[in-house]
Amino acid sequence: MLMTATKILIWYRNDLRLHDHQPMFQAVKQKAQIIPFYCFDNRQFKTTSFGFPKTGNFKSQFLLQSIDNLRKNLQQLGSNLVVRRGYPEKIIPEICKELAIDAVYFHQEVTSEEIKVETALEKALTQMGVQLNPFWGTTLYHPDDLPFTLAEIPELFTNFRKQVEKKSLINSTFPTPKKLPSLPNLDLGNIPTLAELGLETPEFDSRGVLEFIGGESEGIKRLNQYFWQKNRLKDYKETRNEMLGSDYSSKFSPWLALGCLSPRYIYEEVTKYELERVKNDSTYWLIFELLWRDYFRFICAKHGNKVFYSSGLQGLNLPWKEDWQRFQLWQTGNTGYPLVDANMRELAATGFMSNRGRQNVASFLTKNLGINWLMGAEWFESVLIDYDVCSNYGNWNYTAGVGNDARGFRYFNIPKQSKDYDPKGNYLRHWLPELKTIPGDKIHEPWKLSQAEQKQYRVNLGVDYPRPIVDFFKSIKANEAIYNNAQI
Repeated sequence: MLMTATKILIWYRNDLRLHDHQPMFQAVKQKAQIIPFYCFDNRQFKTTSFGFPKTGNFKSQFLLQSIDNLRKNLQQLGSNLVVRRGYPEKIIPEICKELAIDAVYFHQEVTSEEIKVETALEKALTQMGVQLNPFWGTTLYHPDDLPFTLAEIPELFTNFRKQVEKKSLINSTFPTPKKLPSLPNLDLGNIPTLAELGLETPEFDSRGVLEFIGGESEGIKRLNQYFWQKNRLKDYKETRNEMLGSDYSSKFSPWLALGCLSPRYIYEEVTKYELERVKNDSTYWLIFELLWRDYFRFICAKHGNKVFYSSGLQGLNLPWKEDWQRFQLWQTGNTGYPLVDANMRELAATGFMSNRGRQNVASFLTKNLGINWLMGAEWFESVLIDYDVCSNYGNWNYTAGVGNDARGFRYFNIPKQSKDYDPKGNYLRHWLPELKTIPGDKIHEPWKLSQAEQKQYRVNLGVDYPRPIVDFFKSIKANEAIYNNAQI
C-alpha cells in the first residue's frame, strides 16, 4: 500500500518571503505536498473607525507587488501561490475540505483583529480534524529565547534591551527551499487589481526619496544596494535623522512590515558586513532599531488591546479633541509650521516619511493641537507603506504621552528641530515650493517675516502659505496643563 504525502497549506499573511520562513521549512522537511496560500481579507479594505481607508492606495500597491513577487518566486521553484479574496477563516476550511489537507501552517500575529481570525479558523479546522500549527517569525529574537516571559517584558525599552543583549541569542535563518512540489489541480485565483479593491493607482512622485516596489526580490536588492554597493551602513547612525534623499537611512521598513525581509536575515548581513567591511556604532545602531521593532511587538503581545485605547498603555484618560478642521490642516500639510507641512505633504504624495518627521508631526498633533492621537494613528495606518500595527500604535502611544515608556509631557520643539535636522532648509524647499525663495534659515519660521521681506521673497503669508494655526509655546503650555491635570 502506497503512503500518500501529508498535505500542508501554508497560509501567508505578513510574511511574504521564501527565505527564513519556518512554516515552509518545516513543510519541506516533512516531504509534504505544499499548498502556498494568500487571502485578501475583505476587512482590510474597509474603513477605520475615523473613516479612512484601512489600506490606502500606496500601501495596497506595495502589497499587490509583494504578492505578485511571491507568486513568481514560488513558480520558479516549481510551485505557485493560490490566491483568494474573502474571509480566511471561511475560505481555508473550504480548501482543506476540497484537497483533503492535513495541516495548516502559518506565522501567528499578536493583535486583536488578526487573533480573532486565527481563533475562528482554529475552531473551524478543529471540527474538521485539520491541524493548525502556528509559528513565530516576525522578530529578531524568538519569545522562547528571551530572559523573561512575554507577561514579564520590562515596561522600559532600555531595561528590555540590556537584558536581551546580555542573555539572549538570535537564531540562524531557516534555509530557502531550492525546489518545491507542484500543486494539486485547483483554481489558482487572480491577484486583484487596485481598481477591484476600490482604489486608484497612485502615481510615483519624483520628489519621493525612493520608488518603493514590494516583494522579497526588491527587499533583498535594496539591502544589497545599501550595504554592499553604496556602502552606506558604516554611516547609518550619523545620517539616519536626515529627511531628504534615498540613502540617509536603510528604508528597509516597508519590506519588513510585510515580511518580504526577515529581521534575522538583515542581522546576518550586518554581521557579514562587520566582518568584511567595518564594525562600528552604525552597524550596531541598525540592530538597535530592529530591537525597538521587537519590543513594540512583545509589548503588544503582553498588553493586548490597551495599545489601541485612547488612554493607552498608561490608562491615562485625557480629554482629547476631535477637531476635524485642524486635523485636515495637519493631514494636508497646511499648519503654517514648515517642518510639519513638508513631512505631511511627503506622506500624502508618497506613502512614506522619515522617522524624524513622524515624531515631529505626531508631537504637533497631540501636544500642540491636543487632537486625539488615534486619529493620527489611523491616518498613518491608512497611508504608510511600511505600516506595522505594533510599531505604529506603540510609537503613537509614546509620542502622545500615554505609552508605557512615556516620560511625562514631552514634546518636540518644531522650529528648533527644523533648524537642527534641516539646517539649510533643503527638505522644506523640496516639499514646499511656495517657500523656496526664502533664503537661509528664515524658511524655518516664515511667520517672522516682515511685510517688506514677504514682498522681497514674493511670499504673501496667509495667501501663498498659511500663518501658524496655533501659537507654538502657548499651545504647548495649555496642553501640558491638561495633561498634568489628568495625572492628579
